[in-house]
Amino acid sequence: MRVAVIGAGVIGLSTAQSIYEQYHSTVTPLTIEVYADRFTPLTTSDGAAGLWQPYLYDKGNVQETKWNKETFDYLLSFLSSPNSIKMGIFLQSGYNLCTGPAPEPSFKDTVLGFRHLTQRELELFPGYSHGWFNTALMIEGKSYLPWLMNWLQTRGVQFHQRKIESFEELAESGADVIINCSGVRSGELQPDPELKPGRGQIAKVEAPWLKHWILTHDLTTGVYNSPYIIPGSRLVTVGGIFQVDNWSEQNNSVDHKKIWEEACVLEPSLKHARIVEDWSGLRPVRSKVRLERDGLQAGTTTFEVIHNYGHGGFGLTIHRGCAQEAARLFGEILKQKGWEPKARL
Repeated sequence: MRVAVIGAGVIGLSTAQSIYEQYHSTVTPLTIEVYADRFTPLTTSDGAAGLWQPYLYDKGNVQETKWNKETFDYLLSFLSSPNSIKMGIFLQSGYNLCTGPAPEPSFKDTVLGFRHLTQRELELFPGYSHGWFNTALMIEGKSYLPWLMNWLQTRGVQFHQRKIESFEELAESGADVIINCSGVRSGELQPDPELKPGRGQIAKVEAPWLKHWILTHDLTTGVYNSPYIIPGSRLVTVGGIFQVDNWSEQNNSVDHKKIWEEACVLEPSLKHARIVEDWSGLRPVRSKVRLERDGLQAGTTTFEVIHNYGHGGFGLTIHRGCAQEAARLFGEILKQKGWEPKARL
């Protein structure tokens, strides 16, 4: 049984991990290969600040809220292990600020210590009249992705740096099941009018005195288009850009100016921070995550694809729940094809 995973961001690597965990001892031989033109530290997952937080509202996509919670609980379980810091996982508390009244977010029962802000707290943030405080998790891609790759490599998963031009290319070379985790580039493999890039740009700065994240929400400008400040293990991420249909991965000085000036209004002490780098990346934006099976044919060869993409700006937040669901779909394929795992003795 040969499985080919396309994509080496957090979605691709964690899906390979879940399939290995659930099937390596019962499906023999099981070969898992990961194909990507970019590996850590050059993926979108690497550039993300790494705060566990989905969008405020799931808009009825309750399955995504479930996958988010599964991911939070999975990551939380590592805090009792010394490996947590190697993985880039640690607790971090902070503020969600709204410019006006807003319903409670879909994740309020998942995070720790969720509560409404007091009037005294709101007075710290002029222009914001509503908000919440909670403790969540940081999961820094620059640590987590190398940890995942090492986990997979030590178990014999193979990595190939190569751009895959079509599913047929892998099917014809002998892949039994293809897992499509190619993010914003998925439309190149199969047209998907729902999938769009959501360009983000951030600055990473040295500001070790900042200890709490601050995310602002202006419900009139849309998600991620207002300032946010997220302290990490070493650097603080400052952002606030979400440009749909913009494919540029180049840093833009106009965007930098907007991000920086707005963040300095929110947290004036940032004026004394040293800017270390700017970074731009493309979020795979979709009305909901595409996580489903797809039976395809190349000539006389029929093959199965499991799509797992469209995670927007919350790939690190949802990755494990989606990986487990992709592994469940993989089990469905095994059963239908008569490749069912041998019973464990």
